[in-house]
Amino acid sequence: MSRTPLLVTVAHGTRRAGGNETARRLTATAAERLGVPATAAYVELSEPLLADVVAGLGAPAVVVPLLLSTGFHVRQDLPEACAGAPPGVPVALGRPLGPDPLLARAQVDRLVEAGAQPGSPLVMVAAGSTDLLAWRDLRGATRLLAEAWGGRVRLTTLSGYGRRPESVLRAGDAVSTYLLSPGLFSRKVRDVAEAAGAVACADVLAEHPLVVDLVVERARDLLAQPGRP
Repeated sequence: MSRTPLLVTVAHGTRRAGGNETARRLTATAAERLGVPATAAYVELSEPLLADVVAGLGAPAVVVPLLLSTGFHVRQDLPEACAGAPPGVPVALGRPLGPDPLLARAQVDRLVEAGAQPGSPLVMVAAGSTDLLAWRDLRGATRLLAEAWGGRVRLTTLSGYGRRPESVLRAGDAVSTYLLSPGLFSRKVRDVAEAAGAVACADVLAEHPLVVDLVVERARDLLAQPGRP
């Protein structure tokens, strides 16, 4: 068995090809920086599934979730998939990407790209979850964004805990899209922002250089742990 560790990233997965391509490009860029082989996997809705990738491993692996908060997938699906590795093949599972100051800085960059002025009224829109730990993480991400933005940030979600953007957005607000990949949710954010008269709506984080930095950082942390793959 090869002892060169493999980087495995795991995104949620979508039936829309563009969203899955974001994970693949982000993974390829991070792997090039790390100098290791890599593959992008998904929890559901797209192939390869993480469970299948892990079951077929012939080398040690570090698994970096491309997810922005804790939730059912992080607490149950991912550990179960990683437990399915072949005997004698070590797999180290990392924590979700968010909240993290690097993501907040990437959000600010996306906002400025969209024409927003730092410190102006800002609403962050996240996918949302019914998991209280995910809600905690989103509130943490909101605080980090407020620090990076230099002004108050109001948090909204498209599902689960929290208020919906339609009830929070006001004309003149800027909108930070707290999503990694484009798809149905990102289009909904843009539509709601336009309907509310927002002055700017930031794009998804995607392969922003700071997101790549964070994936590389998480992989290196896993590789540096005692008993690493």
